[in-house]
Amino acid sequence: MPQKTSFDVRLGKWTRREFRQAMESCQLKGCILPLAAVEQHLEHMAMEHDWRSVNVIAEQVAEALRPGVVVAQGIMAGISEHHMKHPGTLSLSPGTFLSVVDDLVDSLVRAGFENILVLNGHGGNVIPCQQTWDQFLRRHPVNLHFMSYWDVLNQEDALDLLEGGHRLPEDLPGHAQEFETSMALRWFSENVRSQAMQDQKDRSPLLGTREKGEAFTRRIVERLTDYMHGMLAGSRKQTIPPFHP
Repeated sequence: MPQKTSFDVRLGKWTRREFRQAMESCQLKGCILPLAAVEQHLEHMAMEHDWRSVNVIAEQVAEALRPGVVVAQGIMAGISEHHMKHPGTLSLSPGTFLSVVDDLVDSLVRAGFENILVLNGHGGNVIPCQQTWDQFLRRHPVNLHFMSYWDVLNQEDALDLLEGGHRLPEDLPGHAQEFETSMALRWFSENVRSQAMQDQKDRSPLLGTREKGEAFTRRIVERLTDYMHGMLAGSRKQTIPPFHP
């Protein structure tokens, strides 16, 4: 393993020697690639929310699986055309976004990773990725998975932890409402403007609490850790879809 004073799960913090030694040791077996967005999150939350939240989850999963997993620098901006009426939103066209995802996955494959989890934190990225994932699997014949970090949550979690509504996906994850506000209050409360929550028409963010954010995070990290452990152990393998010309 690399001669580091501490193990940092963020790949960008490593030197090339440290990474090379980690791969040669065969202990580093998987990588998480976060996807997100920079867009409006109502009046009360900072526009970087999706990026911060997906990285919080990714880094905790990697910590649970250390030294076998690292988190690569993913894509901060996503497909957010539907939010462009709110100035400050940054959006990529679907073609550009998918091309960059493909290039980053290719880079990780060429680096030697055989288990890659592309972990999404923005709803607008989901359908474009799902619709093209067969092509990704054919281009990159490794154990390549795509999911949003909230995909491991279910109706029971919504009923157990949410007060304002229990619909999936309208309330869980929703958008800048009880769930996302709770996550922000737990992990980056400086991004939440409490006065704005009082002023805006949507009242559901007021139901968000730090405690709910902690409870959701605990469930998400535990289940995603189990999911990726299966990837590393070989019990959760992605199959290459057949090609029908």
